Order: sequence, then C-alpha cells, then structure tokens
Amino acid sequence: MSKFELVCGLETHIELATATKIFCGCSTEFGKAPNENTCPGCLAHPGTLPKVNKRAVEFAIKAGLATNGKISLESFMDRKNYFYPDLPKAHQVTQFEKPISIGGYIELDSGKKIRIHHIHLEEDAGKLVHKGNATFIDYNRGGVPLIEVVTEPDFRSADEACEYLEKLQILMRYVGVSDCKMQEGSMRCDVNISVRPYGSTEFGVRSEIKNMNSFAFIKKAIDYEYERKCDLAESGGSEVQETRRYIEQSGTTESMRTKEDAHDYRYFEDPDLLKMVFTEEYVADVKNSLGELPFDKFKRYVGSGLSEIDSMNIVRYKKMADFFDKACKDLSNIKSAANFLLGAIYSRLDGEEAKEQGEVAITPEDLNALVKMLEAGKINSNIAKKMLAEMLDDEKSLNDIADKYESSAVSDGDLLKIIDETIAECAQAAEDVKNGKMQAIGAIIGKVMQKSRGAADANTARNMILERLK
Repeated sequence: MSKFELVCGLETHIELATATKIFCGCSTEFGKAPNENTCPGCLAHPGTLPKVNKRAVEFAIKAGLATNGKISLESFMDRKNYFYPDLPKAHQVTQFEKPISIGGYIELDSGKKIRIHHIHLEEDAGKLVHKGNATFIDYNRGGVPLIEVVTEPDFRSADEACEYLEKLQILMRYVGVSDCKMQEGSMRCDVNISVRPYGSTEFGVRSEIKNMNSFAFIKKAIDYEYERKCDLAESGGSEVQETRRYIEQSGTTESMRTKEDAHDYRYFEDPDLLKMVFTEEYVADVKNSLGELPFDKFKRYVGSGLSEIDSMNIVRYKKMADFFDKACKDLSNIKSAANFLLGAIYSRLDGEEAKEQGEVAITPEDLNALVKMLEAGKINSNIAKKMLAEMLDDEKSLNDIADKYESSAVSDGDLLKIIDETIAECAQAAEDVKNGKMQAIGAIIGKVMQKSRGAADANTARNMILERLK
C-alpha cells in the first residue's frame, strides 16, 4: 500500500442548453459545418459589443440552486487574458471575482459531501482541428455559454470522482440546463491531482489533466497520475506545477505545459458588460421552477418499496422518471409498474440515448390502467405481460385490446377445477409435495399452465396447489 494519499479536485465545464450563444445571436446547434454558427460578434471583429443571454444566466442560477449553492445577488463578468488561436479576442469572458453561485455540495452514496467551491458563467472557446502539419480553427463552439463547476479538493479516489460526475450529470439534465453529452463535448472535465503523505494537511504539487470527456478515461487518468506521482515522490524526484493531457491509446498522461496561476491571466472586470443584479424574489422563483430533484425522487421511490438499484435505474433518465410518476398515479403498489418499465419497456429502448429521449410506444395512462386491471384481478400477470408486449410492439392502446384479453382470463373457480384435475393426474408429484419434496410442485404447475394455455398466473396457481395439498 502506498504511503501517499490522493488529493483531487474537479473543474467541470457544462455547455448550457440555450438556442443562441452567450453574447450574440448565433445558433448553438451542434454538428454544423465549420464556422457556420459565427458572426462578427463571436469572431471579435472591431466595433462589436456583447449582450448577455438572459437564458444562460437563468440556467447558471438553476445549476447553483440544484447543487445547494448560494446565489450571488450581484455578479459580473471578467476578462481572462491569454493568447491562443481558439479565442479571437485574446481574452475569455468569464467570472473570477463574483461568480454566480458560491458553495454547495453533492452527496455521494457513502454520505460524504463533495464540497463545491463555486459555479461561474463563461463563454466556450473555439475548437482546433489538427490535420498533418496544419491546424484549422472552427469557431462554432466559440461563445457557447458554459458553466464551470469547481469543487474543493475532496476526492480521495477515482471512484469518488466518477460517482460525483455521474450525479452532477443527472442533476444538470433534470433541471434542464444541459444535455451533458460527453461525446459531443457539452460536459467535460479538468482533473487536478496531487499526492501527500497520509496524515499530512499540506497540499502537494498539482497537475491538471485537461478536457476529459469520458468517465472511464477520467478514472484511468486519475489512477495513472496517482501512481506516477507516488513513484516520483518515493524516488525523491522533483515536480513542477503543470498541465497534462491524457493519452487514450496507452492510458497514460503526458506534459503539455507548465501550469499558470490566476495572476498570470490578469483578470479584470469586463468594461463592455453591465453588472448583473438579482432580487431574492427572482432567485426564489427560479428555485421553485426546479421541481423535484432526482435524488429526492430516488429517496421517495425507495421509501415506496422499490430497491435502490431499480430506483436509480428509473431516476437516471428524467423523461422515464416523469413517465413512471404518471403511470403510478393512485396505485396501491408501484412495484408492478416499475417491473413493467424496467423490463418490457426498457428492453425496447435501444441504449442510453433512447432512454434519455423517453419516447415510449404507449402512454403512461395506459400503463397505469393496465396495472390497475392486474391489481383488481381482472387479468393475471401473464396476461398483463402479453397485453403490454402487444401494446408496445403494435403501438395499440389499452382500449384496443382490453376486451380480448379480459375474456381470456381464467377465473379463480376455473383455475381451481384445472388444479384439481391436474393433482389427480399427477398423483405421485402431489404425494411428493405432501411429503416435503417441494421441487415436485414444478411438474404440477407446468401442467396447470399447459391446461390453461398460459392464461393462469403461475404464482396464484402455486399457492392454490399448496392449499389443496395441505
């Protein structure tokens, strides 16, 4: 075991789901031809002036409230000065002195709270595309509104970091501020890592791994960088504060440049933009618009009898959770609805994207009515499954098929007759069950299901058989 403790903090950049950029009217649509979503404003032509996107500010406030932060009632934009081709102004408009949200936290499953230092609003930079010896610049992304969520250095393992990021992603999707698609760059992370001897309170020399956009790669990068720093510390080597990049092919990191400090950027308040002043009433209105947050919903589901795994598999996708809540209206037990959702419905949604979109072939009201038919004893679980499959595969409503299936259901009286006939035919198996050989009941149940042509409920049949064989 290493003598050194991992100390890690994250800076997560999240593109906000506005239709236009933060300081101009250009579209933020992903995947357009290079430099199609640009104008003199976001290309920094002389004489252009910015105007703040009100929707972007509202989204930043929502993000702060969702992560338990305190909203700054007075905030402003700063200029972060550095020369790089992806910023045509030679500065980035961001926040330094007065970020829009201060503090907050996200709670891990262990109960540990990862503290958030602040959330600030800023503009994204353009994208450099390297081809051979040439570099091309696509400014479509330049000026897209971002929030940066900056944590305290509270992570002590890569698993903690990944759990935090997954919960942050779910939160941001729930409150509607971003789709957080890592594959499209709308959520990406800078990972800050140092090590120190266990028991020490001093921070070690920090490395920052830039622009990570995969949970799996973030975990590998943290684990690799931790081992690298431990080896360096144990050998007595010296370190410099630096920025590094992750190499996917090898699972390693390599140095890019020495790491700047805040004073190197010469931050100052942007003279072209007015201060942003919010009333407490406005912030309260934004908070009221958030609705039930995902981890409150998770606790509600668990309290209603669902397992933690099933609850999280529903909560993870907001549209599916909304569907589920409607499907559970006035149900005495939500487990049946959960089983249908996580089983037949999820199996027909191909991948994470489909579950995010939440386009189900039936309405939640039809699922609700189907479960109520099951609860009322009008149909059994086997018939309910067949009905749901037909509704999903043929895009039929419950009204289209209800009469047909209700008429095929086996009443308790008819089922009892079938059971009595079967027990008589399977005398040896019946005797074995009476003598405690419970595996023998399978043959009787199988015959009952065959006689009822699958219309009987297997659990009901089992209970009735046991009652008869007392």
